[in-house]
Amino acid sequence: MTAKKTTDVSDRQALVRVSECLYRSQHSDRYYALLKRGGKQIKRSLKTSDRELAKRRLAEFREKAERLNGNAGAIFFAELAKRWVDVVGATLKASSKFRRETAIKALLPSFRCAIRAISRSQVEAWATKRSKYVSARTFNMERETLILVLDYAVREGLILDNPAKVVPRRKLPKPQIVIPTQPQFKKLVLQIREADRRAAEAANLCEFLAYSGCRLGEATEILWGDVNFERETFSATGGEGGTKNLEARTVPLFPSLKRLLLTMRKALPKEPQPGDKIFTIQNARKAMATACLKAKLPHFTNHSLRHFFCSNAIETGIDFKVIAGWLGHKDGGVLVAKTYGHLRDEHSQLMAKRMTFDVATN
Repeated sequence: MTAKKTTDVSDRQALVRVSECLYRSQHSDRYYALLKRGGKQIKRSLKTSDRELAKRRLAEFREKAERLNGNAGAIFFAELAKRWVDVVGATLKASSKFRRETAIKALLPSFRCAIRAISRSQVEAWATKRSKYVSARTFNMERETLILVLDYAVREGLILDNPAKVVPRRKLPKPQIVIPTQPQFKKLVLQIREADRRAAEAANLCEFLAYSGCRLGEATEILWGDVNFERETFSATGGEGGTKNLEARTVPLFPSLKRLLLTMRKALPKEPQPGDKIFTIQNARKAMATACLKAKLPHFTNHSLRHFFCSNAIETGIDFKVIAGWLGHKDGGVLVAKTYGHLRDEHSQLMAKRMTFDVATN
């Protein structure tokens, strides 16, 4: 502590006043801003030795400092985080809100202090310690949540800058995508159907996921009224919770999907109502796990069938942008290309081998 105070005094003595609130270091020629706000002195390096640039940065800094709420008092991180969740919660899906609340609970033990007391060194200490005990995905969620809460504090005039932005994201391990081949998918569905008559709905759900490309939560919320057999389209709305990006989409009723839905409707004891759900189950996880084990298949999941849809679409020659629209992606095909690009390369090489016409061959 003594060494730090000595350094601070030395720094102040080495600063020469140039103009109002603007000082220059005698040691490095760098410029600093010194001003008072709420009875406290604020010192900030302007990170330049150019006087004109320093003046512009000082003006920007003073404008930010003027926005500080001097009457805010010692608002603690827990209080502000709760306020932030209440503000953004209305725009989040229930699952997204739950993840943010979980992240905040994990952050609270490390930030039991006033918002203005959170420093860069404190954030870095949290990141160093926390990254040793949680996965990269969990760490990144907590880091992002911390940044969002402190960004909110900046907007509310509680702090000048966000000290959490110095913490880099952890690199996520590339997930191993397991995609069924067409023979494996057929074997899987047949195995589920043979297991038990009650497993018919699980098999139907597997086929629906594979033929539609829907996420599981979208598929289980689709109503018979969302399917238009005449126009050969269906709508993925996500039900009350909405889709992942909270936007409904209309997708073509692909031939295999149309055949499946017509077969399912015909098997019902009576004509379904538009408001009836197509599926009464929430997933086919258990049925798939049992079938994979009995049929000696890799461990496929509900989401593996969305990958199956994508791989078949790519092998059919459909471009990434169209596939992205069917899947509900808003990036024009960037994620599809990044995730499945290697499949197109493999398919292209396979198709290239068919190019065998040559005047030198019979």
